Amino acid sequence: MSQTTTTTTTVRELLPEDVVEDILGHLPVKSSTRFRGVSKSCDSIITDTTFITRHFKLNLNQSESLISTNTHSGYLLYTTKDENSSPSSKQLCTAVCNNDRTLTQVSSFEIPAFFDECKIIGFCNGLLCLASDEKELCHIIYLWNPSIRMFKKLLATPLTDEDTISVIGLAYNSQNNDFKILRLLSVFLGTEAEAEIYSLSTDSWRKVVISMEILGGYEPNFGTIDIYPPCIFFNGALHSVAASSHHVFILSFNVNDESFREIKWPPTFLYCVPGYFTELALFKGSLAVFIYGNNHQGVLCHIWVMEEYGVAESWTRKYMVQMDWFWDGHFFGFADNGELLIKNALGLVSIDLESQNRNILAIEGADWVGSTTNSMESLILLDGE
Repeated sequence: MSQTTTTTTTVRELLPEDVVEDILGHLPVKSSTRFRGVSKSCDSIITDTTFITRHFKLNLNQSESLISTNTHSGYLLYTTKDENSSPSSKQLCTAVCNNDRTLTQVSSFEIPAFFDECKIIGFCNGLLCLASDEKELCHIIYLWNPSIRMFKKLLATPLTDEDTISVIGLAYNSQNNDFKILRLLSVFLGTEAEAEIYSLSTDSWRKVVISMEILGGYEPNFGTIDIYPPCIFFNGALHSVAASSHHVFILSFNVNDESFREIKWPPTFLYCVPGYFTELALFKGSLAVFIYGNNHQGVLCHIWVMEEYGVAESWTRKYMVQMDWFWDGHFFGFADNGELLIKNALGLVSIDLESQNRNILAIEGADWVGSTTNSMESLILLDGE
């Protein structure tokens, strides 16, 4: 009777290692994570930091090259409750904005229950940044990669003054292939202006001083400079609105060389008019300021766009439109095609600012919305704990 000998052959023995890595590197994130269970050798390749970096760069290049050939108007990210689950859970969804103004959902991820007390404060290249919604816990920050269901908990410096405003931004450093978090605080009289910077590559926080010259030459021994959310990542820098009792500007932080600079505010006085609301946003690939408020004419919406980045003279008021139905609405920025995104009594609505045609989007119960030109996923955080 003949005997059968069973031989176990690993993937690395069948193919050269560089060929295996190249094959795995071109797989989507979901497929890559599934291959971790094929063998120990595949798992060691996929969870290796060098492989994760190579996979990320390849996906990033592909995403950027596809933007110019998109046959749609970008993507919407939004959070909503899944009432069909028991108990009900929150979902992070991604939908394609079709050119006929309809939406097609392309992904949905359950948000971990311990994020219930957190708010999303930024997203970039497949990563989301969340922070506690409670003021005394706002130093607790999370990085979350929903596509691989992994997160990282970070601890910044706790606030010592209940009047301090904390603003957080997430960015990608293209020169060093690193994700960074910037945490800005209000500047009080007689104190130094400081910021905290977290680097994912070193997994560490450090403090930097913002010079008073950057802060508009403002003297810190009188009043405060408040920093306001959101902190927007654009053109390699993070941007927030900064204001004192007599001066308002945009504070910019370059994530590559870690330098701060002041960007002039558009030539409008409406930021100081009672009843007016101001927020920084992106409009069709440019930095923009959205202003709306109530006056004797009703609700007016002003949109200023910086047509040449960093050039104060290029601020242009693109729109000033009457929107009486907009009062008490929540501003979520602009879609990739420039349509205004708000939530009001009608639900989540997009508005064509040229025609003022309103479109009620087929999204129920959205409590956070963001727009992006790509829906990139990555393996970032897979090599962590």
